[in-house]
Amino acid sequence: MPSSKPSWQLPTGVTRGSLDYIESAAIADGYDEDLSFGSDFQFDEQIIADFLPAEGLVADLGCGTARALVPLARRGNRGLAVDLSPEMLRIVAEKAQHEHLDIQCFQANLVELGGIGDASVDHAICMFSTLGMIKGADYRKQFLDHVHRILKPGGRFVVHVHNFWFNLFEPSGAYWVASHLVKAAVTRGMERGDKYYRYRGIPNFFLHVFSRGEFARTLKRSGFQIKQLIPLRMDRQGKLPYPWLFGGCRASGWIALCEK
Repeated sequence: MPSSKPSWQLPTGVTRGSLDYIESAAIADGYDEDLSFGSDFQFDEQIIADFLPAEGLVADLGCGTARALVPLARRGNRGLAVDLSPEMLRIVAEKAQHEHLDIQCFQANLVELGGIGDASVDHAICMFSTLGMIKGADYRKQFLDHVHRILKPGGRFVVHVHNFWFNLFEPSGAYWVASHLVKAAVTRGMERGDKYYRYRGIPNFFLHVFSRGEFARTLKRSGFQIKQLIPLRMDRQGKLPYPWLFGGCRASGWIALCEK
């Protein structure tokens, strides 16, 4: 059922559609099956495994059902699963118990991570465009500032976003991009890249999509050093070939490999 909370009671940086998604038990129960767990995540999983050491505590920020964190816990990392959704964390706890994995769950809004101590996490991940689910550039920076704060010196961070310009390849994409740019310029509270659409049965689901430059600037403003910015193929199952050829438009998104 849609959230009945008035707008002023919505969690910081969370839209009503996103809250409906977060609070849905049905979405949590069907999450892994709907997204074909494992089959379309092998590239992302390998990137994370290669970049993060196989030891230490890894925080999965906006973890969902922890499909990115579980493989790390299986190989020996300790896990901290962070999500606003109690339903998603319920699934994570069931997985950890079933496989005897060292994963602790922590319910929190990503822009309000004060409950996690300074320099208490070895490494962190934020996958599946979870950063884009935060509405407002200031709130996205607030989240990234928290990530930088909780990481130990030299800590590594892996984060994924979708590409704004990739909308050009969608049906009527050129029209959408042109009309969106006009609306973003004249509509108060709307940023370029803010999208609302139906997702997994939830109307008005919110997602902010980035240009390459915006993504890089956003990370650098919170103090991260970008070691590599990997452009993704249209199917997200590999690195974009010939990224020098209009890669800023052709990439479906990017995975950034960062260090504190």
